[in-house]
Amino acid sequence: MYSKAENQLLKQEFWVAFAQKYPRKWLLYDTKIKDLSLKFFVDNTKAQVCVEIEAKPNEKRWAYFEQWEALKTILTEEYLPEAVFQRNYPLENGKVISRIWVELHPIAVGNRNNWDTIFDFFYENMHALELFFLEYEDVIKNIEF
Repeated sequence: MYSKAENQLLKQEFWVAFAQKYPRKWLLYDTKIKDLSLKFFVDNTKAQVCVEIEAKPNEKRWAYFEQWEALKTILTEEYLPEAVFQRNYPLENGKVISRIWVELHPIAVGNRNNWDTIFDFFYENMHALELFFLEYEDVIKNIEF
């Protein structure tokens, strides 16, 4: 078990090592769509590559999510076969967002022997997600709200 400071240092080392193995600029928050971002997530049970939609009001968030759902067949057949879609995804802080993700588990960031596996998972899946997003960006942005 790590202390809070040790855990922060471990996560910092993890992200530095990831950036060294795959030195590139990721799209992430630069989607040009307010409250829609692509994210990496890792903890001591899983690693995820996600799309998070936090738009308000809920109707706007759902409209963006429905655009992604309309493209689900393409996303899962050509880019991310294991993608999970959840219209109402509760965060730990109680906030509800819409989320699409792929997951690698069981995996632990605390085990350095897992890092290369996580790095490769992140690279392959975020690269695929970015390719999809850039290909269908105009469709995703074109919501009717």
